[in-house]
Amino acid sequence: MIEHILTQKIKESIQAIYSLDVLPEQIQLQKTRKEFSGDFTLVIFPFVKLLKSSPEAIGNTLGEYLKQNAAEVSGFNVIKGFLNLEISLDYWFSFFTAHAQNETFGFTRSDEAKPVVVEYSSPNTNKPLHLGHIRNNLLGFSLSRILSANGKKVIRVNLVNDRGIHICKSMLAWQKFGNGETPQSSGLKGDHLVGKYYVLFDKEYKMQIADLESQGMKREEAERQAPLMQEAQEMLRQWELGDQATVDLWRTMNGWVYEGFAATYQTLGIEFEKTYYESNTYLLGKQLVEQGLQNHVFYQRDDKSVWINLTEEGLDEKLLLRSDGTSVYMTQDLGTAMQRYQEFHPEQLVYVVGNEQEYHFQVLKLVIKHLGESWWNSIYHLSYGMVELPHGKMKSREGTVVDADDLMEEMFATAKDRTRELGKIQDFENEEAEKLYRTIGLGALKYFILKVDPKKNMLFNPEESVDFNGNTGPFIQYTYARIRSVLRKAGEQPNTAANGTTGLLPQEKTVLKFLHDFPQVVQDAAHEHNPAVVANYAYELACEFNRFYHDVVILKEENPGKRNFRLQLSRFTGQTLKNALWLMGMDVPERM
Repeated sequence: MIEHILTQKIKESIQAIYSLDVLPEQIQLQKTRKEFSGDFTLVIFPFVKLLKSSPEAIGNTLGEYLKQNAAEVSGFNVIKGFLNLEISLDYWFSFFTAHAQNETFGFTRSDEAKPVVVEYSSPNTNKPLHLGHIRNNLLGFSLSRILSANGKKVIRVNLVNDRGIHICKSMLAWQKFGNGETPQSSGLKGDHLVGKYYVLFDKEYKMQIADLESQGMKREEAERQAPLMQEAQEMLRQWELGDQATVDLWRTMNGWVYEGFAATYQTLGIEFEKTYYESNTYLLGKQLVEQGLQNHVFYQRDDKSVWINLTEEGLDEKLLLRSDGTSVYMTQDLGTAMQRYQEFHPEQLVYVVGNEQEYHFQVLKLVIKHLGESWWNSIYHLSYGMVELPHGKMKSREGTVVDADDLMEEMFATAKDRTRELGKIQDFENEEAEKLYRTIGLGALKYFILKVDPKKNMLFNPEESVDFNGNTGPFIQYTYARIRSVLRKAGEQPNTAANGTTGLLPQEKTVLKFLHDFPQVVQDAAHEHNPAVVANYAYELACEFNRFYHDVVILKEENPGKRNFRLQLSRFTGQTLKNALWLMGMDVPERM
């Protein structure tokens, strides 16, 4: 990369001129601002005291030396304390020739032994996947591809929260009010059917609370004493004791949910190498807690509950086992983390989980540290913000969530309407058109979600996401389809990097510089665990190509060298857009 080359050349220049060694991190190099001439800018101010000269004098001396001694530098100018360097055409053409035909441009191969384990999705089996799960899945899947493109061996895993009080709520409601209803008898997807009874439990539970309050009981006590809650807690105890009837019902209803999840994942284009189940991992977690208790890492209160004291680390005391011996989320996460470490010995354990769990993962790392495990700091929590809608927040138990299946169908329908409005697919067969609608609809959903920094809360607007103009997935997909159309019309595959001139048009050079950035963008996205870095790059590249397309003659260019270069530049841009969108789990249409 030219930035690395320039940094080394600048370091060598300062040594040669001033007999002074500087560290690479002292060299502040950035892209030249658009209003100035140049490609990269060196900030001079940090060297003024060291070199005992004015910024302008240092800039001119360094610029002249680099121009004479660095083949990559063809010119320079100095503005106050900034040295603007112009990169030679030979460098840009050598980069172009080396990479224009590379279908995996920007991606790195590696034989690293230690993998990275990325957990995402992590649904509960008491409800279908919703919009919040979509952000989770898209972030996790995209990050796994970004890490893979950086040469990492990635293992994508899912942890299904298939046990606990929330599962028992759905089970109990179905037992009381279901009358034997099944997915087959109702026509509902299994996860939707189970979610229906989770909502029904909450409705009946609130009615019982209100009834107890009307009899003079305080709300907190009413919440504990409500018959439904008492029954749900007893059902959980029976499950952990292995009561056959309870376990059979649990298996049946979870089976319905798994079939529903699988269908949603397939539509969304999400995959996993392995799925873990809390009903298995919590047992290992309980064993680890018992070991910690024996080794005096944890302590037991009078009611037999088990805790860890983290006050010296700035946190508080954390429950690890309840007084009745049942586990909590921390118990199963402890077991899951240990199982994954023993299974894969990973370089990093990445958890894609909402920001409301930041405290939870701070505790998890410290619990593992207190158990004497050296890998405790390999846990990384990719914390993301909430997804909100124009009409407010979602609540699963009240049935006000945006269902993932319904949302995707809405996206497909909106993509269909918008595409038909443009009137450019009259010659499409029905099957081809339907595939296009799904490609555009999913692309719109994925891009709109991923273009936002994970740490931020976001407002999702389905209508805005399918706009064919602006910062959207369909705009970038349309740019790719436009490039493919140009190449088809050319009737040939461009096979030369020559442009037949001694220079580059500003629009050509701008696109070329953006292409040059892509490998660094992929690295930055992995380092930051942030797919938005790739998303925003893809949009900017699409914008720059469209400016080039409108301003510069391509197919009607009479000079064969120029024509071939522009076709090749277009093909290179299309491949890079395709690679960028692949990192986000998005497909590209050949025409639209």
